[in-house]
Amino acid sequence: MPMPRSFPPSAVPAALPHVRGSHALHWLACLGLGSLLSLAQAAPDPTPVTHTLSELVARARGFDAQWQAQQADARATASRAEQARAGLLPSVGLQAGVSEQHSKTNIAPGTTSQPLRNFQLSAQQPLYRPANKIAYEQGQRSLDAAQAQLAGGEQTLLVRVAQAYFDVLGAQDSLAVVRAQKQAIAEQLASAQRNFELGTATITDAREAQARFDLSLAQEIAASNELEVKRLALEQIVGSAGVRPRPLAAPLTLAPLAPADAQSWVDLALAHQPQLHQAQVALDIARMETRKAEAGHKPTVDLQAGAGMNRYPEGSITPPVPVPYTGRAASVGVVMNLPLFAGFAVQNRIQETLALEDKARAQLDEARRSVEQNTRTAFLGVQSGQAQVTALEAALASSQSALEANQRGYQVGVRINIDVLNAQSQLYQTRRDLALARYALLMGQLRLRQATGQLSDADLSAIDALTEQRIAQGPDSSNKRSGSSFLNK
Repeated sequence: MPMPRSFPPSAVPAALPHVRGSHALHWLACLGLGSLLSLAQAAPDPTPVTHTLSELVARARGFDAQWQAQQADARATASRAEQARAGLLPSVGLQAGVSEQHSKTNIAPGTTSQPLRNFQLSAQQPLYRPANKIAYEQGQRSLDAAQAQLAGGEQTLLVRVAQAYFDVLGAQDSLAVVRAQKQAIAEQLASAQRNFELGTATITDAREAQARFDLSLAQEIAASNELEVKRLALEQIVGSAGVRPRPLAAPLTLAPLAPADAQSWVDLALAHQPQLHQAQVALDIARMETRKAEAGHKPTVDLQAGAGMNRYPEGSITPPVPVPYTGRAASVGVVMNLPLFAGFAVQNRIQETLALEDKARAQLDEARRSVEQNTRTAFLGVQSGQAQVTALEAALASSQSALEANQRGYQVGVRINIDVLNAQSQLYQTRRDLALARYALLMGQLRLRQATGQLSDADLSAIDALTEQRIAQGPDSSNKRSGSSFLNK
């Protein structure tokens, strides 16, 4: 590991001797740290490998425990649906036994024992069982509900990964803004020290700048910790360490929302939302359950067949057969069962299923209202986010102009140091808010697509198109990215 280089005395500001006590040591340490950071930034380090949102979602599909559990639940539902098919298929059974018969009569003294070997093969084919047929139909409908639930779970996974992705980018931008602000405050602190030495400013300016610098150090520590926490959250979802999300390109142009009316998005949600489809399937299954309960009054018809064999190795006792023999029998026929009275169990079961049907219908209405509300909320969130980004872009330009004006005013003596510090704070705060607002807008667009049930990998590819491309650019190429195709689907 190379040793840190030393700095000549000329690199230390002339105003340093006027900073007394711990402030001098603190300024020297900060100056040395800033110089080391500048040297590290100037070193020709290789460009770090970054990951697109689509790449991280692909990793999450193979690692995320919540998604794996949802897939396993869908497979279990498919198996339960196939179990209902058994009520329509024949059943076959084989029975075998070995027994010893003991008898005692008054004719012959003592006890007589005779062994018995028996085998029986039986089969049954349902011919008319309406309840079994309805149970099979319910199983098939439950497959539709499982597929809808899995589709909703996949869209939730995309949103979770995207949220963690943008959280890391937002934390990175926040840390970068804090460090840039700290550097600007350090320069203002040095300027205040020089002006104090020249007698054109008071020690108050230097102390104000020192207080802001100390505050920026605390903010940097908090922002660095927040970045590590967000990275850990993303790594936990994708199952990989050292994940580096690819930042957005600069400058960035986001397309307006299309269609521009909320009702169009609501109509899409009512037609494609998996949550609503699940509620509709639940109502269909509840109606089938009522039909199945009503089938309790109906007869059942089965085709039954059987074949058996009884083997007496030493003869039988009743009727007395002194020699070994084997008896065989076979049968085939149709059996009908007609329930007559079951203690009002069927009637009460029908009342129960009717109540459950009303419950499923109410839950469907609630799901429909929830989907509509969530869609309108997401739509308004995107609209608000677009307006906020536009306002913050204008505020950023105004804050930059205000800072430059305050710096010029400070140089000619019509502004004081605190004015410059406040203008710097406002500029960097606006810059951070703008970055976070852009991420929030992109997340809002994804959530709007999720609310309509149409979020897919194509939306992730649209996000990837807005990120920086780590490739060589030609002289006429531009890094500007447009989101024109993101929501115009």
